[in-house]
Amino acid sequence: MPAAPSAFFTPAMALSMAFAAVLVLGLLLKFWLASRQIRHVFHHRHEVPPAFVGHITLAAHQKAARYTLAKAQLGLIEMVLGAAVLLGWTLLGGLNALNQALLEWLGGGMVQQLALLASFVLLGSLIELPLTLYQTFVIEQRFGFNQMTWRLWLADALKSALVGVVLGLPLAAAVLWLMGAAGAWWWLWVWGLWMGFNLLLMVAYPMWIAPLFNKFQPLADEALKARVTALMERCGFQAQGLFVMDGSRRSAHANAYFTGFGAAKRVVFYDTLLKQLTPGEVEAVLAHELGHFHHRHIAKRMVLLFGLSLLGLALLGWLATQAWFYTGLGVQPSLALLVPSASNAPNDALALLLFLLVVPVFTVFLSPLLAQISRRDEFQADAYAMQQAHGADLASALLKLYKDNASTLTPDPLYVRFYYSHPPASERLARMPSVAAAA
Repeated sequence: MPAAPSAFFTPAMALSMAFAAVLVLGLLLKFWLASRQIRHVFHHRHEVPPAFVGHITLAAHQKAARYTLAKAQLGLIEMVLGAAVLLGWTLLGGLNALNQALLEWLGGGMVQQLALLASFVLLGSLIELPLTLYQTFVIEQRFGFNQMTWRLWLADALKSALVGVVLGLPLAAAVLWLMGAAGAWWWLWVWGLWMGFNLLLMVAYPMWIAPLFNKFQPLADEALKARVTALMERCGFQAQGLFVMDGSRRSAHANAYFTGFGAAKRVVFYDTLLKQLTPGEVEAVLAHELGHFHHRHIAKRMVLLFGLSLLGLALLGWLATQAWFYTGLGVQPSLALLVPSASNAPNDALALLLFLLVVPVFTVFLSPLLAQISRRDEFQADAYAMQQAHGADLASALLKLYKDNASTLTPDPLYVRFYYSHPPASERLARMPSVAAAA
């Protein structure tokens, strides 16, 4: 008597089908949104939007359109490559082949698991390398933003690899050890370790890691320093110091940011920002960043991140014990998972990698929600900045930054809703004093 059809529809098969279907749907959605963005920017490149006439030249507007289109077209290639690589690692057996090869070479154990993680990261970086170089040395170079030399790029790559080894390998070893030694609740211990690591990194990064890549000099302009200090005092913000970073060594893009945690907090200005903006505009930009501090946006995002990571680790704690989780994604787990009495290599590194590979596929549709939250925060920070500084200065600073960074003034509205973490220029300036007042 033939078996019922349902007997052949295993959980592993269901996972394979769901993964492939969601991957294809997500890819089609991203392609559709990108094509909308490309068409919208292309069709509006011949005319400066009315609100910006007199402040953004047609030449600058068209440069921004060309820059946006070049990045969007490269993004299409990245989407296809990313989907192909993801399928290669999972359903086509790439991760399984790498794992089996390392098992034959190193046997089971901590060394093999760390080697699997390190090999995965190395191979992934090599696959992405051509597009990364094209972005920096072709697109950014073509539009006058790249200031990086090949020597500096190589030095950055070596330093990043060294930092990754020094910080990443011990963390990975601790996580894998907890997964094997802490019992069924290992994911809770790993969550605590992950939280502690991130908080420690917020202190260590500005003091020891960032200086490996850039030079940070105390802000020398005494008049600007007094103005900025007075602003921070009004806003109740204390920082270890005000620093200028040599961002112009790598890019002509401008920025300012807060970094650090607790006593390690500091304010960092790109040297390119100070060259482009007036003191009043710098104050307004900093007031915007202080708006994030005032509304506790960073703390709220950390709480959200830690909450989502707790849920994710709890889910991983269950999935790591299910054989169909591995076989459904193209990986043969060790015998110990299939036959509990057997003694074999652990599957912990495999479980981590598979989870990190598939989670973005199933959470891609959360992007509009997260983008909406981020844009709301930006509007709140803008409103706070206009209370603490001159709104006209903030508007004029944004105009300069949009122009100098070649940010398009005419993005596709639906693309904005799905991807943009910052509101487009037209929406932000509409809530500020008129552009005419900012001239």
